[in-house]
Amino acid sequence: MNQLNIFIQITRLKKHIGYMLLFWPCAWGLSLAYDFKQSLNDYFFYLTLFFLGSILMRSAGCIVNDILDREFDKRVERTKDRPLASGKISWKLALIYALILCLIAFVVLINFNLFTIILALGSMPLAFTYPLMKRYTYWPQLFLGITFNYGLILGWTSFSEQISLIPLLFYFGAIFWTLGYDTIYGYQDIKDDEIIGLKSTSIKFKKNSKLFLFICYLIFILCFFVGGYLSNFNLMYFISLIFPIIHLFGYQIRLFKSDNPEGCLTIFKSNNYFGLIILLTILIGKLF
Repeated sequence: MNQLNIFIQITRLKKHIGYMLLFWPCAWGLSLAYDFKQSLNDYFFYLTLFFLGSILMRSAGCIVNDILDREFDKRVERTKDRPLASGKISWKLALIYALILCLIAFVVLINFNLFTIILALGSMPLAFTYPLMKRYTYWPQLFLGITFNYGLILGWTSFSEQISLIPLLFYFGAIFWTLGYDTIYGYQDIKDDEIIGLKSTSIKFKKNSKLFLFICYLIFILCFFVGGYLSNFNLMYFISLIFPIIHLFGYQIRLFKSDNPEGCLTIFKSNNYFGLIILLTILIGKLF
């Protein structure tokens, strides 16, 4: 039971926000590509596969992140009690856990077409080198956005088996969504990060944080507006975009305060609901 508790801690299984933020772009891409005139059985089957894959890969990613960051985590108040940082588990055993999770994820992956499998395998270096970025660049959140939203492309290719401008445009916008919300998340640790020498967009733009968030979220909305136009979505799609706009600008940016870690975490978590809002908006654009 002790090892099970450690496994749950190191994979963050109780913190669903992480794997949901990985899942939503997959659901968006799948919904963009799927022909809803067909049976919904395939849609829900692949949606389930993406959900399982998100849990597995996010869990493996958390382990790799903790292995690489275990010395830094010891010096950050929020992370010092993590299993690897506190010495509850060895990095070798943790690596075995990560490899097992990746193997199970591969079993899920082989249910897709060959093109999607190849693209997914090509994303692995991105997924497992992300933790290193904050050592060398102030843009680790951008790297996370590229990685975390890659599932949008996979969702698209799972049915279309080709890449066009439309999924790339939505993918580009989603990257800036992640760039925004993970910058907010980074303000929880900004004091410790500055002391130990780690980098982030939270530090880089701390004097103009709201302006930076505004630009990120504006790019996201513009991409989803143009993407909807190119997809020939109905008028209801563009009307429904008012809800994401209200959430991003009226809630997240308006309430954001860089010196309030608890508030930053609350705003960050709200992006789970935002992911659902965008999925519903896409479905409205295609079905009504």
